[in-house]
Amino acid sequence: MALVHPKQLLPTSTAGSLPKPSWLAEPEKLWSPWKLQDQELLDGKKDALRLALHEQQQAGIDIVSDGEQTRQHFVTTFIEHLDGVDFEKRETVKIRDRYDASVPSVVGAVSRQKPVFVEDAKFLRSLTDQPIKWALPGPMTMIDTLYDGHYKSREKLAWEFAKILNQEARELEAAGVDIIQFDEPAFNVFFDEVNDWGVATLERALEGLKCETAVHICYGYGIKANTDWKKTLGSEWRQYEEAFPKLQQSKIDIVSLECQNSRVPMDLIELIRGKKVMVGAIDVATNVIETPEEVANTLRKALQFVDADKLYPSTNCGMAPLGREVARGKLNALSAGADIIRQELAR
Repeated sequence: MALVHPKQLLPTSTAGSLPKPSWLAEPEKLWSPWKLQDQELLDGKKDALRLALHEQQQAGIDIVSDGEQTRQHFVTTFIEHLDGVDFEKRETVKIRDRYDASVPSVVGAVSRQKPVFVEDAKFLRSLTDQPIKWALPGPMTMIDTLYDGHYKSREKLAWEFAKILNQEARELEAAGVDIIQFDEPAFNVFFDEVNDWGVATLERALEGLKCETAVHICYGYGIKANTDWKKTLGSEWRQYEEAFPKLQQSKIDIVSLECQNSRVPMDLIELIRGKKVMVGAIDVATNVIETPEEVANTLRKALQFVDADKLYPSTNCGMAPLGREVARGKLNALSAGADIIRQELAR
């Protein structure tokens, strides 16, 4: 399997989204509607993707992404392109047992008629020789963002989505993507389902892939519903303890987790010994920009439980709801913090 930048120790990346330019969508807002339409929107998305790549390169990020500039939301934009889901027929459901949202309905068999992000990935690939990472929603997180009036079984729907995600992932790999990441914040909530079929459906989504694969499990964007939930979790957040043993046995290459300013006990990383670990060293739920030393400190703690050649410094989650200046500062801090540790390891 091709290694990402084999010479670069501690390759940095983001967990996913970067803020969109204000001319494309209203800033600092999730699910923000597009300000452009038709051809202007298509051109604007490409320009935003170029900018997102440039910001990452300027900050010295090693594994770059599209910053999710072409999608309104990390889950629903993928679902919009599928058959069997009606966006007009909306129902209110509780997302991850935390907050109510009006979501589309599954009204028939789900299928994918055409690629969703493959052209965007080809475009990003054409702009850089750096390793690129592409994020897709995971099966369990997809079903949690819908009302299912057709299958009436979370598990059945998850298996269907896993098949569809696998089709997309294989085409993304063919387009030159080096790491395909599946976002599964739902893994921190539905523990029985994770172990019964969640990890199994995730493995179905990455079947046959030769590129590296990652699963991103976090405590969510810095929106009020999530920060309020975190306040109820007590002094130690041990949710990872439920999914990690199964993930350690799985075929996934990289596990991405939230560490900065979180109450996750670092020693839980021991449960995924042998896997590569994307350690979230940037808190996305605050506008306070970390110092390089704070980032380095988080990485030092993680190095007690993961070998240096398997540590990938990253952000806790996507940065879509943050201001661009803040996100830029945080990317710079991530790079500088990783650099401090590289120098320490080289001594």
